Amino acid sequence: MHESEWLTERFEEHRTRLRAVAYRMLGSVSEADDAVQEAWLRVSRADAGDVANLRAWLTTVVGRVCLNMLRSRRHRREEPLDVHVPDPIVSPESGADPEQEALLADSVGLALLVVLETLAPAERLAFVLHDMFAVPFEEIAPLIERSPAAARQLASRARRRVQGQAPAPDPDLARQRDVVDAFFAASHDGDFDALVAVLDPDVVLRADGGERARQTVTLRGARQVAAQAVMFTRLAPFVRPALVNGAAGVVVSANGHPLSVMGFTVAGGRIVAIDVLSDPRRLRDLDLTAR
Repeated sequence: MHESEWLTERFEEHRTRLRAVAYRMLGSVSEADDAVQEAWLRVSRADAGDVANLRAWLTTVVGRVCLNMLRSRRHRREEPLDVHVPDPIVSPESGADPEQEALLADSVGLALLVVLETLAPAERLAFVLHDMFAVPFEEIAPLIERSPAAARQLASRARRRVQGQAPAPDPDLARQRDVVDAFFAASHDGDFDALVAVLDPDVVLRADGGERARQTVTLRGARQVAAQAVMFTRLAPFVRPALVNGAAGVVVSANGHPLSVMGFTVAGGRIVAIDVLSDPRRLRDLDLTAR
């Protein structure tokens, strides 16, 4: 077999993993696909004959491409975004298709991605590659032009932020759904006390309305979030259950037009985070037709 054919086959074998790396790094399915394609262009021009561990090498190539994209993204933004909810992966309650499941392996919830968006590019790279894909710090360090010890410190700093702001969800999906259903039932009834009861005292609601600044907000605390949720009463007829990044969530749509995607993080029997994407432009780019 010609070397180029061999490399093409090996790359395709690893494509699913590489897309998963890029999605965690970029929080965008389309940008993840662009990153993997760019990585392939680089790989196809390189001499891979002497690479001892092709899987690890390809992972670092994609990591470098994503790091450059993150840095470029930051330079393009004149002001940092108050809230940016990454692209959610929305599936019917019956379950995600195999391609979606591969992207979501290791429970990459929407709340986790939102927290990753707040990290500096080098922190995000160190955390994602080491903690999620077991890449040694000795291989991460050259990508960020730091020592292995410095890379370890960046990952540790990111880990503390993730653990503090994106708690692990309850593993029981049925239990998650019960809690989310209770939230909407209380919202529909305008029952403020019932809403507070289903929310964690330190719950955070993050809403990304894109250019609609009034719909881009962060609310913290059960009573403040409950006060906002009471206003969801008018949305009740349009709420459809779905899996959002593998967890209990909903799609809100009217007359076939999506209004928002809401992801919930349920831990300890209460909602600890609600992440809402209501940016019309980005919603149009999501495949929500069957939801």
